[in-house]
Amino acid sequence: MGVLGHRLLSNRLDGRHGATIPSPRRPAIRWRRATLPSPRRSGGAGKSTTMRITMGVLEADSGTTTWDGVELDASFRRSIGYMPEERGLYPKMRVGEQLTYLGRLHGLSKSAAQASSDAWTERLGVAERRDDDVQKLSLGNQQRVQLAAALVGDPALLILDEPFSGLDPVAVEVMSDVIRERAAAGVPTLFSSHQLDVVERLVDRVIIIRSGGLVADGTVEELRATGGRRWRAVVEAARLDEATALAAMAALPEPAAAPGRLPGTLELTCGGPDEQALLAVATRLGALRELGQARRGLTEVFREALAAPSPAAQSSEKKEARA
Repeated sequence: MGVLGHRLLSNRLDGRHGATIPSPRRPAIRWRRATLPSPRRSGGAGKSTTMRITMGVLEADSGTTTWDGVELDASFRRSIGYMPEERGLYPKMRVGEQLTYLGRLHGLSKSAAQASSDAWTERLGVAERRDDDVQKLSLGNQQRVQLAAALVGDPALLILDEPFSGLDPVAVEVMSDVIRERAAAGVPTLFSSHQLDVVERLVDRVIIIRSGGLVADGTVEELRATGGRRWRAVVEAARLDEATALAAMAALPEPAAAPGRLPGTLELTCGGPDEQALLAVATRLGALRELGQARRGLTEVFREALAAPSPAAQSSEKKEARA
């Protein structure tokens, strides 16, 4: 597998630039630092800008984007399958005709492009819409065609920006399966998403960027292991409410209480070196049904990463300390 790298990239937006973000590596995706802007829009972290510069859609003011140490050129970019966050399809062009055309742009022969177009529309469940204009499709089916457009040229690398946006659960599973298949076939795949449940079950490695800065980086298991241990107990007690449980847990580190999955149960969690303190409180509150280490999800990791000081703020604090 190759290494996609960004070195000292800068792209100015209204005079604003200079943040640190990563670049991916597969199969054990590692990340190297680079500088890119934080877009003006709220929540913009720089991920889409990174992808656009990689594809040549945006031009960097300085720096280089490389694959295996070689700077990207138009020839290599034709071997990348790119799915932009915004719709990148011709609305008044028929689905099959458009995919065949895109396959030809990637260097396929006419017959190979036609065969690839047919295969991907079949695989993604839109074969019956091949002769329809894109604008006549639902947004979900347009998203499926958008993924087919990224795949039709038999890419050596996939870059997908929010591929699951606006999809129903069935479509999410179909597209997830396709991405897994491509990765298993040796195609390096980089995608961005805010749907952390999908990310958690799909990827090898995760990074979280905020305001253009890298704030978390690791495998799913590595990120779950951050932030210290937490313990979980499920208690059954008909008249026990969250306020009462939290009052009983007041002496425990970082206590939390929430309704359990079953009626009449509460799920209690806390920090600490072991589960003994939680066990003592739980058995006083009701019948103990479960006890063990809490499993942190990416949603919790994401919230904590966003709550931490931003990279820009940390850099400013360091400069002030040196002054």
